[in-house]
Amino acid sequence: MIGGVNRVLRILSTALITAGLVVLADVGLTVAWKEPLSSIYGSLQQGKAEDELTELEDRFPSDELLRRALSEDELSERVRVLADAFEQQSRRGEPIGRIVIPRIDLDVVAVEGTDTASLQKGPGHYTLASSQALEDQGDGSAFPGQGQTVGIAGHRTTYLAPFRRIDDIEPGDEVILRMPYATFTYTVEEHEIVDPGAVEIVKNVGYERLVLTACHPLYSAAQRYAQFAKLTEVSLLAQGDRPSQDP
Repeated sequence: MIGGVNRVLRILSTALITAGLVVLADVGLTVAWKEPLSSIYGSLQQGKAEDELTELEDRFPSDELLRRALSEDELSERVRVLADAFEQQSRRGEPIGRIVIPRIDLDVVAVEGTDTASLQKGPGHYTLASSQALEDQGDGSAFPGQGQTVGIAGHRTTYLAPFRRIDDIEPGDEVILRMPYATFTYTVEEHEIVDPGAVEIVKNVGYERLVLTACHPLYSAAQRYAQFAKLTEVSLLAQGDRPSQDP
């Protein structure tokens, strides 16, 4: 009887030690890099978003829409026609394009929306409906090419942690948004650390800019780290088969 009890205790202690080591390993990976289990799920979701983006690029813009855009004299007006049409067909959780930040070796698909499910797939585009506070102010985040503020949020420790190194981005660095209708290059100007409720950082400022946000500091949602970048170059169509021009 005693031997049986001891055997059970040994099995139980071994199981507890193993579980403890797994927890410690998970914590260690999270501190050193990013949360591993959610990252696996995030990778699967990002893979699906990649496939969906390819399908989106095949159908948008349509030949008719492209002809209508090209009838405009100015590049900015051509891009705006496409951006306005793209906004109308965008849906929450669906891919909208790619975000590329060479400084932090980031090249991932961005999606529409900053709700929990959307941010599990990748960086999310702030829309008017993404925040009740923004909606109450009657001001929100535009799409690239609409001449206003474009806001994108991302995780730092979970679900691929695309913005983990957001604080490594420096003034002068480039952030590139490759949309199905055009490629936009923004040059970073400054950063701010703000309260989570500081929705004014994505208000329009009279020119097109990009605002990237993520929780700050790491492993905390007490504040937001925000990078601000100004639009410096536009190339019509993401494939880059048309000449670039300063906006």
